Amino acid sequence: MKEWLKISCLLCVFGFVREIRPSEPYVTEYLLGPWRNITEDQLTRDVYPVGTYSHLVQLIFVFLITDFLRYKPLIITVGAAGVIIWSMLIWTTSLLSLQILEFFYGTYMAAEVAYYTYIYAKVDKKYYPRVTSHTRAAMFAGKLISGITSQLMINLDLMNYKELNYITLATQILAMLWAFSLPKVDKSLYFHREAYLTEATPTIARPKPGEQQESAVTETETEVCQPVKLRSQSSAGALLWQHFHNAYTNPRVVQWSLWYAIGLAGYLQVTYYMQVLWKVIEPEPQIAWNGAVDAVLTALAALCALAAGYLHTGRLRPRASLLVLSVLSALEGGSVLICCWTNNIYWSYAGFVIFGALYGFTITVASAEVARNLQEDSFGLVFGINTLLALVFQSLLTIIVVSETGFALDPVGQYTVYAFYFIAVAVIYFISVTIEHFWRRSKSTEKLADSLE
Repeated sequence: MKEWLKISCLLCVFGFVREIRPSEPYVTEYLLGPWRNITEDQLTRDVYPVGTYSHLVQLIFVFLITDFLRYKPLIITVGAAGVIIWSMLIWTTSLLSLQILEFFYGTYMAAEVAYYTYIYAKVDKKYYPRVTSHTRAAMFAGKLISGITSQLMINLDLMNYKELNYITLATQILAMLWAFSLPKVDKSLYFHREAYLTEATPTIARPKPGEQQESAVTETETEVCQPVKLRSQSSAGALLWQHFHNAYTNPRVVQWSLWYAIGLAGYLQVTYYMQVLWKVIEPEPQIAWNGAVDAVLTALAALCALAAGYLHTGRLRPRASLLVLSVLSALEGGSVLICCWTNNIYWSYAGFVIFGALYGFTITVASAEVARNLQEDSFGLVFGINTLLALVFQSLLTIIVVSETGFALDPVGQYTVYAFYFIAVAVIYFISVTIEHFWRRSKSTEKLADSLE
């Protein structure tokens, strides 16, 4: 087996096993059930927001730590954090323990950046598209299996909501142990570039007239190899700044990065509290179909992401892409309104599935456009910063909409705000594209008039 394919398979197994978390579609049902003494208001305002803030704070440091520690330790940390989270879910009961658990959930989510960037450090650049598709497919497959498993266990009355956590704990232990089998990374993009630089400047030591061969080699190594190593170690900060500056002085990168961050923030907020909304719509369901909904959403999101890759690439100009995404963003807002402006839980399920499918398409287009406009190998840095910006927006939404320092809206009110958030984004980008279009036309008209004169 080729080395790149072997690494891809190892990483895919980790991603697949980690995503098998059948307890997640029912975590709100479990926390508000008889196993814990916690109210819906405490869960919404005192527990879930801790995970949002923790994710934001930890992501600030995780990218550089990931590069410095060379990826593998952070992937192991992802598995270890999962073991801690689901152990605490099973064997603790206090409100404080849930808040500590949410802190580790922030670690669990923030350290994902190591999983996504590991392949770019271990695999040749020509294999990036293939390995990226493999790892994404493995994660979608794991999540799909997870949703199906959870729904079957509940429908067949084989497990209750608490017992589903034992399956999740087992998969997180397996994922952590599997992470140790990943090959270590010898070089990274910023802090461990010696291999790139010394290999890029091969030197043949030739003795000067009248000198012995040994002294010539020693002199060459001192004059050439040692400065290269020192330069590589001292330039990490300068290279980071160079990549940051070159990326974010490109108007297209800024435009699509903002779209990516705003869309991701809204998606995280909608998915984070959706189970609470369903609990309000149907307080005591005979059968909660959360697992099935999660499975269908995952399958449709994967298909839409795949469709975006084939339909968008090379077929739409940037302006047309923005117009399409503006329309889809408005539809996302409409689907969120379906979720919250109904008393029928099945309509709410349908709205959530439509929202997830639309998001799968739009985020794929935004990611592709950001990557396409980057001039350097700074994919990990830019998407790390964009995710950080998304978490800032999500934290602001939490403070304004959810927390007691803000409006402290009920779930229906919260989701109404999220719906109009997507609709407002659609309107703003539609106006900006229209203005840009007329500005470019006026410029071209002026140039034509000047040439005629």
